[in-house]
Amino acid sequence: MSVVLAFAAIIAVGTVLLALPEASADSRSAGFVAALFTSTSAVCVTGLVIVDTAGHWSAFGELVVLALIQVGGLGIMSLATVLSLVVTRRLRLRMQLTAGAETKSVTLGNVRQLVSGIVRVTVIFEGALALILALRFWGAYDASAERAAYLGVFHAVSAFNNAGFALYSDSLEGFATDPWINIPIAVAVIAGGLGFPVWVELWRHFRRRREHHSWTVHTRITLATTAALLVVGWAAFLLLEWGNPATMGRLSVGDKILTGFFQSVMPRTAGFNSLPFGEMNTQTLLVTDMLMFIGGSSAGTAGGIKVTTFALLAFVIYANIRGETTVHVGNRRLAVGVAQQAITVVLLAIGLVFSSTLALMTLTPFTLDEILFEAISAFSTVGLSTGITSHLGTTGELILVALMFIGRVGPITLASALALRRHVRRFELPEERPIVG
Repeated sequence: MSVVLAFAAIIAVGTVLLALPEASADSRSAGFVAALFTSTSAVCVTGLVIVDTAGHWSAFGELVVLALIQVGGLGIMSLATVLSLVVTRRLRLRMQLTAGAETKSVTLGNVRQLVSGIVRVTVIFEGALALILALRFWGAYDASAERAAYLGVFHAVSAFNNAGFALYSDSLEGFATDPWINIPIAVAVIAGGLGFPVWVELWRHFRRRREHHSWTVHTRITLATTAALLVVGWAAFLLLEWGNPATMGRLSVGDKILTGFFQSVMPRTAGFNSLPFGEMNTQTLLVTDMLMFIGGSSAGTAGGIKVTTFALLAFVIYANIRGETTVHVGNRRLAVGVAQQAITVVLLAIGLVFSSTLALMTLTPFTLDEILFEAISAFSTVGLSTGITSHLGTTGELILVALMFIGRVGPITLASALALRRHVRRFELPEERPIVG
């Protein structure tokens, strides 16, 4: 509950600041709903907007949005990493006590060290990306040194935190064929979506490359599934949009490959787009729905049900097909509770998206594919849109606010609570097998 209240408090502060007349370019208050929506989208690092970020907000308003993105991104990474450590240590303690061993508890020093490491990783990635982007904006797009630096910093923070806010009305469509903009931003989105625990293990592996190093199941699943989904998304975008004159059809082969890669990264979950999603084929929107729903890695800035949850369910299905009573990943056996947690998270997410989609379809005149895309984008904190966000009405916008908030803090707190509340029953009832299928 404290986690939910903390994020709600940050959103409330952001709403008050963005509702000030000084936050708007025309010196008039944006109104409560617009301020609340933007604040929630920024803190939850989503990127959905109902007012144009580049045109509506003043310099003060843009800085407030930037600060909310940074606080939200650092908060999510820190919270998820600390909770994963708490869960791991707690479960490890139970196993080690059985063998008569000891283990260290999570101390204040551990938390400080973790948060310090997360801040360092964030500064390194955001600083490097900001420099690359600033040089590109300055050298190739005639921006002044100050403006180029500002654009570089804003988009670097937005990219690494998987927020997707851009200071251009058409997001990054104006840079669709520029690899010096697209590739660095895509790399930063992937990096932020991997999560701090994975980066720690990658660093340790790099330092001990000459020694035997065994990857954890989490890192192996995260890297393998992330790579597989990127390739699948890349191929799907190229196949489905190759001849679409409103998107890729007018581009050269090299530019098609670049834009296909960029758009396969963004559903991981950053809301930048270099092609107009409102002009894409329905099949492409469906593929994007699936990629957004899966999302990125646990303990990262990405949303969705997470690639680890998706992969674990795949392993559970594979084990059931083979008739095995336990689930194995590599040389490790998964605890029964892990599979149950994954199933719980997925089913609750499906129920939330379904009910929200039904409500939005009842309230608005838009089609199922447009509404479903918007609902999944909000829940998975992606920020991609077909262009209908600002036309959903006040009630529809508030539904998206709730989806963004629940989608951001819900999976983390739910998974941690399920893991920490495990207990052994003192007795079991007689077994029975209902008919399945």
